[in-house]
Amino acid sequence: MEANRRAFLKTTAAFTAASHGRIRGANNRIRVAGIGCGGRCQYLLKKCLEAGGCEMAAFAEVYQPRMRQAKHIAPAADEYGDYRKLLDRKDIDAVVIGSPDHWHVPMTIDALAAGKDVYVEKPVSHTIEEGERLKAAVAASKNLVQVGYQQRSWEHFIEARKAVQSGRLGKITLVLASWYQIWLALPQPPALNENEIDWKAWLGSAPSRPPDPWRYARWRWFWDYGGGHLTDLYSHWCDTLHWIFALDQPLYAQAAGGKYAVDFQDCADTINCFWEYPGKLAIAYNGTMHCSLDGGNILMRGDKAMMKLNRDGFAVFAEGKVPTERTVYPEPEVQMRSARDGTQDHVANFLDCVRSRKQPNAPAGEAVTAANACHLGNLAYRRGKRLSLAEV
Repeated sequence: MEANRRAFLKTTAAFTAASHGRIRGANNRIRVAGIGCGGRCQYLLKKCLEAGGCEMAAFAEVYQPRMRQAKHIAPAADEYGDYRKLLDRKDIDAVVIGSPDHWHVPMTIDALAAGKDVYVEKPVSHTIEEGERLKAAVAASKNLVQVGYQQRSWEHFIEARKAVQSGRLGKITLVLASWYQIWLALPQPPALNENEIDWKAWLGSAPSRPPDPWRYARWRWFWDYGGGHLTDLYSHWCDTLHWIFALDQPLYAQAAGGKYAVDFQDCADTINCFWEYPGKLAIAYNGTMHCSLDGGNILMRGDKAMMKLNRDGFAVFAEGKVPTERTVYPEPEVQMRSARDGTQDHVANFLDCVRSRKQPNAPAGEAVTAANACHLGNLAYRRGKRLSLAEV
């Protein structure tokens, strides 16, 4: 009897796995839906279609002009004002979440509970506490979460990581990260048609307030919905550095800055933040939002060589090739240019994992640690003191 029982269970398990594969999209096509269909989400949905093997089933969006834009991507897709009704659909396999940060964890947890695989934009959480809730939800689910840290799927970032881990740079004690953008400065508030937005739904758990075009269009720079430089921009570099150096959490963070260029927002437009990690590694970030030359970069300073890494590519410059303290670089020993935006490969990796059930390149647990480092930096800035995660 026991042998028959084991055979039955083995057969049942195989049937269940095969059924799961068949259910997840007819003819192996993945039915995808977008939630929070702003500009970034629309871009990701287009990349899903370019990757092939999927179709757009539905959109959930609380602002009608955004919904109309999304419908250009897939005119036959269904429309929902409440994303929860979209999640009730049994024929949807995966969702792409491009909402403001304060919605990332609630929407992801709801999607997992509904049996959907999830691609969610960074940062994966809005607070340190949220990150713990998300990790628990992912651990309890059989579904996948890919976070929008596309560097992990970008060919030249993968090669740069190999170079660092091979020891080519030698002992690295200092990493300098930076990002400069100019898009905060606007001559007047952006347009917001209050008659076409469900403002209460957009606010969600955030404090109640009247519709505000600045808060809608520049939500990343208000504490209620985002976290400014560190969660919007540095978050990418933080995850990249955690991935390259196998980092978990910093020993502490300290930060300074302020609203030096514009004044409509909560967050600092100019900031410097410093984290110390175990193993005697220091990471510093600086950025401002009123100039853009040099864009975003990571400089890794080793005793054998320095690497400059960004979205255009990377280059390795050896020590000892130019006289001490000269301000010119030697010819690079190694360099690689980017072939294309890594978002395409990151989305393709997610869709491949939906089919194969393998873990994606940017899993939720590791994304939480990157988000936590950014949240710690923001808390250090807001409290005006050096902080460890144990103190928050």
